[in-house]
Amino acid sequence: MKCVAYYRVSTRKQGNSGLGLEAQKQAVAAIIDAPLLAEFTEVESGRNNDRPQLKAAMDYASLTGATLLVAKLDRLSRNAAFLNSLIDSHVPIRFADMPFADRFMIGIMAQVAQWEAEQISKRTKEALAAAKAKGAKLGGDRGNIAAIGALGRIASADKRTKATAARAALVKPHIDAARAEGCVSLRDIAAYLNARHITTAQGGQWYAASVKRLIGLN
Repeated sequence: MKCVAYYRVSTRKQGNSGLGLEAQKQAVAAIIDAPLLAEFTEVESGRNNDRPQLKAAMDYASLTGATLLVAKLDRLSRNAAFLNSLIDSHVPIRFADMPFADRFMIGIMAQVAQWEAEQISKRTKEALAAAKAKGAKLGGDRGNIAAIGALGRIASADKRTKATAARAALVKPHIDAARAEGCVSLRDIAAYLNARHITTAQGGQWYAASVKRLIGLN
């Protein structure tokens, strides 16, 4: 089993200082029983589901057939619907604080995480209201950014075609990178992808023929 790690801290200060980040890395390291291919770190509020680094981590895990490792469930999100969409995606996810949790337990914990987030939000609003009543000046609106669409299963009749096209779109930037590094032949590009643990849609190795087929989709 191959692994990709995802870490999230809520503020730039935490990201720069390592506060919270080091603890997450230690938690993930404690359960690693396979090669760690890459690490992705996000500096973003858990309320914002638009996460470039999380998407990059999910995409890379999908390309390499790896499991996504996260220190705690709330490092992904406190939004139950968003968490469930991630758990139901094509990428297996494992949490350091409950490494053997099944889908049922994770679903329950997602609901608990959302309840905790709602309680925190409620207490914050009450505190702000109390401060405003005392004449304190409050900052501007910090409304939530709209959540990104959930990662869903393709249920249409052309599921395989769309999945193949989506896979090609994920691999194409790596092919472009291979060319930028001087890989000219299809065989060289295949070797580049294999060296970075990026698998074919079937989970196998790349060959000149499979690279040619994928390039033909773009």
